[in-house]
Amino acid sequence: MIHFVGAGCGAPDLITLRGKKFLEEADVIIYAGSLVNPQLLEYARKDCKIYDSARMTLEEVLAVMFEAEAQHKTTVRLHTGDPCLYGAIREQMDALDEKGIAYDYCPGVSAFSGAASALNLEYTLPDVSQSVVITRMAGRTPVPEKEEIASFAAHQATMVVFLSTGMLEKLSERLIAGGYTADTPAAIVYKATWEDEQSFVCTVGTLAETAKKNHITKTALMIIGDVVAHSHYRRSDLYNPAFTTEFREATE
Repeated sequence: MIHFVGAGCGAPDLITLRGKKFLEEADVIIYAGSLVNPQLLEYARKDCKIYDSARMTLEEVLAVMFEAEAQHKTTVRLHTGDPCLYGAIREQMDALDEKGIAYDYCPGVSAFSGAASALNLEYTLPDVSQSVVITRMAGRTPVPEKEEIASFAAHQATMVVFLSTGMLEKLSERLIAGGYTADTPAAIVYKATWEDEQSFVCTVGTLAETAKKNHITKTALMIIGDVVAHSHYRRSDLYNPAFTTEFREATE
């Protein structure tokens, strides 16, 4: 059996109980060494074989999985955050399907959730934003043309931008081209939930300047939108005494 496990966004105690159990039981662990906190490997058994996929190709990762399966061993494929976001898991699952190898998927805490916790932020404030766009800039790896940053910016929803810390001048340019103003609130969160986490509130126009000033060059998320300022929003109807819900009648 192969378990795809979300490691969470950094702090080792943010892995799920299920994910921790899988790590403790694994015969083989293949972890994304460039991003996963190595402290999580302390949950592994002493005799567990551990591979760092940062130095491996897809074919090499699959070869380890296939060998473990042939030996009736349990493998954990440990991805950063939640594997469904930029985890490249589909191509692994398809290869396992072709071989008839069983697998499952244990979700994890994504970095976009960790970044919100760093700022005590709510992404969906009434009358401000009720949608979150999770995306990235096109770089060495392209994105579909219809998902270019400026097209998303036109919606003025909350935006969380992954994998783009080295392109912040271009990111600001595309955000402004799409409709955000230069003074739209923004934030940079470096290594969310890690011990050396840092967060900086700025604006769309000062993203690159803020990163340069604080020596942030990678492993950060950018959050764009008025929710960062949380200065004007309508209170939630859910807890409003004047609003009737399935569980209580309005009292005002």
